[in-house]
Amino acid sequence: MSKILYIEVSPRKDRSASIEVAQSFLKAYQDENTVNQTETLDLWELKLPEFNGDTINAKYRVMHGEDPNSEEIAAWEAITKYADQFKAADHYLISTPMWNFSIPYKLKHYIDIISQPGLTWAFSPEEGYQGLVTGKSATLILARGGEYSSSDELAAMDFQKSYLEMILGFIGITEIKTILIEPTLIDPETKTQAILSAIEQAVAHAKLL
Repeated sequence: MSKILYIEVSPRKDRSASIEVAQSFLKAYQDENTVNQTETLDLWELKLPEFNGDTINAKYRVMHGEDPNSEEIAAWEAITKYADQFKAADHYLISTPMWNFSIPYKLKHYIDIISQPGLTWAFSPEEGYQGLVTGKSATLILARGGEYSSSDELAAMDFQKSYLEMILGFIGITEIKTILIEPTLIDPETKTQAILSAIEQAVAHAKLL
């Protein structure tokens, strides 16, 4: 038995290409082994803690081996809850649209919450940065209006794929499968073909997990 943490980012729900492909992935994953577990985080339903002054101060106290005060302890416990939930999964499925060449602010907020010293990464002068979320894998389902993989010029504008692959690798996840849905801002027939192609890839990959 394994557990997937599905992080759903699009607010468009039944009109979202990334969610449509992700749901096909999850169905294939569950059909392959009915004892597999799925936990869904809809980032538009979550009330994530603010990364405020107490949280930042607690972060630096952790990094410097200092004792936080009571307000900082409470702030850090709220962060730890989400990091522990994240680390409890075996595989991560993130479905997201591209916004302004990058990721929606809801996803960036979530990443800023869980990417913390002592929780998902560590640093030492001798060894540098080390990811703590190891032995796990991730699938990224990325919808984008343009065909950013079609040329070096467009790829240079893609901070959605590059950022997500980088930050997951930074915290220790090196086995990453990325499935692109592109282009979506085009005629309906071409968009449908892009979605169907992504679904085919997603289903095939889900059966391998």
